[in-house]
Amino acid sequence: MSTVAPFGSWHSPISAETATVGLAAGQIAAPSYVGVVGDEVWWVQPRPGEGGRTALVRRDADGTADSLLPAPWDVRSRVIEYGGSPWAAAPDATGTLAVFVHCADQRLYAVRVDRGRCSTPRPLTPVSPVGAGLRWAEPELDLVRGQVRCVLEEFTGEGAGDVRRLHAAVPLDGSAAEDRSAVRELAPATHRFVSQARLSPDGRHAAWIAWDHPHMPWDAAELRIAEVDADGGLRQTRTLTGGPGDPVAQAEWLPNGMLVAACESTGWWNLYAVDTGTGERRPLHPAAEEFAGLQRLGLRWFRPLPDGRLAVLHGVGAQRLAVLDPERGELADVPGPADEWLPHLDAAGDRIVGVAASSRFPYTVVEVDTATPALVTSRCAPGFTVDSAYLPLPVPRVFHGPGGRPVHAQVHAPRNPRFAGPPGEVPPLVIWAHGGPGLRAPLALNPEIAYFTSRGITVAEVNYAGTPGYGRAYRERLRGQWGVVDVEDCATVARALIDEGTAAAGRVAIRGVSAGGLTAALSVAAGDLYAGATLFYPVVDLVSLAAGGTHDFESHYLDTLVGPPHRTDLYRARSPIHQADRITVPLLVLQGTQDVICPPAQATAFAQALSRHTQQHVFRTFEGEGHGFRRQSTLIACLEAELRFYGDVFGFAPS
Repeated sequence: MSTVAPFGSWHSPISAETATVGLAAGQIAAPSYVGVVGDEVWWVQPRPGEGGRTALVRRDADGTADSLLPAPWDVRSRVIEYGGSPWAAAPDATGTLAVFVHCADQRLYAVRVDRGRCSTPRPLTPVSPVGAGLRWAEPELDLVRGQVRCVLEEFTGEGAGDVRRLHAAVPLDGSAAEDRSAVRELAPATHRFVSQARLSPDGRHAAWIAWDHPHMPWDAAELRIAEVDADGGLRQTRTLTGGPGDPVAQAEWLPNGMLVAACESTGWWNLYAVDTGTGERRPLHPAAEEFAGLQRLGLRWFRPLPDGRLAVLHGVGAQRLAVLDPERGELADVPGPADEWLPHLDAAGDRIVGVAASSRFPYTVVEVDTATPALVTSRCAPGFTVDSAYLPLPVPRVFHGPGGRPVHAQVHAPRNPRFAGPPGEVPPLVIWAHGGPGLRAPLALNPEIAYFTSRGITVAEVNYAGTPGYGRAYRERLRGQWGVVDVEDCATVARALIDEGTAAAGRVAIRGVSAGGLTAALSVAAGDLYAGATLFYPVVDLVSLAAGGTHDFESHYLDTLVGPPHRTDLYRARSPIHQADRITVPLLVLQGTQDVICPPAQATAFAQALSRHTQQHVFRTFEGEGHGFRRQSTLIACLEAELRFYGDVFGFAPS
């Protein structure tokens, strides 16, 4: 028999410590950058309980998974701050040679692995001199030439814009560990941003994507191709296809030499065969769904199979795994329980490996046998385990905002078999606004959500306009309207849930992460719909960001999200720091001291502005944390503080 208790006060077996085992960077701690190495599968895995480091994990042929490198080795690249693939490995005559980027110094290291035992890492790249930092991403081993090809990011001055990015080769013999001049630049730095250059099967050509300011890659990335000389250098470089208004997200070579690219010319990311001479494109499977997404570095939505087919992710909203025959255009979905796949695919032989999740299990490394095809291996990473009776059952829904425009969301109702709310009462509701703003709330088990729903709090994740996965038109609805349309979409969901009786007026809060923090802060400044807001490392001062107060990759992002930088009126109107006098409800603001994307000075100034108008806010900083919290101690403190905050806002005593 259930115990009747106020919503929010229910006792739950999901403690903050239990929930944060499956969290990292304030998000679900998903494995990433998965790859096949001989008979093994390797990936990187966040470890919040180990100081927030990222471990390089190896799973051998019998299914045993372990970390290759002990703490404090932290395998993570910081190129363009968001990083890219930080490791590469290949079997050779004496075992396996691996290279990786260590986060603390951003140097590239090499190790030898033999029967699971790892040698002491030896540096391949030099210590960065002051004012000329070196970072590396997307390493690929070239054992024939005795080098590792990388994307090199080199800072040439103190400003965020004093930087060059290019393709480079680092000798495997360690000669560049003390000598920057031993690093060979494979091609001039002709673009502000480049992805790794993928070699054709015959090794004669390389293809990559590139873009420049003021564009983001999903607005203007172009597909570049070059001839490869005997030393691995890139020459005769030219643009094949893509560019402003016709971006390319990814390109891969098939075993027969066909070049396949994901392009968005139809308003959906579809796959095309690209003629390497003329750049002409032939669609492989035209469809009103996404076969790619918003590219940064190292994301792979499709991978070639040895028989000429493609392992692909596709869908509207959530993406699922399928196998595509590029000659016939036939698409066959892979059966299995996964609702969500991340763009971290790899393939070798009859195997496809990736990262998948569902509303019933968290992100984990999975493997598919293409001969079947069927999901054959799962749960290859440390996971969150709890009685399923305490887990929410999310319901994907489409609401309708002004003018009937669709708003995608998923609603997680309270669920706890031991408790029920008082008769006639409805649970408090918290609207979640994701970051990015070009990210998406996935339909995957999130222990953080379960922490709240198992205590009697409803969570509604809003994939507001601007969210990828629903076509270009839905994404570009945010163009020039950030801080307006996203606020309206969150309010649409909140009001609809109130109208249907799922929530009650006066018992709705909003929570925002990073860019979602701006949405949440402007939402509480806009009216009396919300009773409070929680902001994680929020964007609060667009004027400062537009003036160079953020990192290089996103330094012109606001040009499309808000408007031309000279429109200071728009920037001020959509900056929470300039709306502080209109915020009359409690706020909880959580900020890392080492955040280079949303600098802590902004959050501090915002808290000071709030103090001049109201005392109803809590501002907490976390030493050593960046943009996205990684240490379990921080994650626990934030989760417990957030629950106490909602107890104060909604008038319940947390268990």
